[in-house]
Amino acid sequence: MDLRWTYQVGDVVKLKKPHPCGSREWEILRVGADFRLKCQGCGHQMMVERRMVEKNARGLTKKAEK
Repeated sequence: MDLRWTYQVGDVVKLKKPHPCGSREWEILRVGADFRLKCQGCGHQMMVERRMVEKNARGLTKKAEK
């Protein structure tokens, strides 16, 4: 389990493998046992298990705080 980062809606996570469009960055739309991610390159959305995101995450950009 990856305890380095706390995932929140609106954050952008960089994953190990690129999406077919070429982008590695995904915006987090939902957090829970599963994550809903949105590709920053093409806008494709998918549901992914939390374990997969934590295993393959290579970076995290926190959303801008107001």
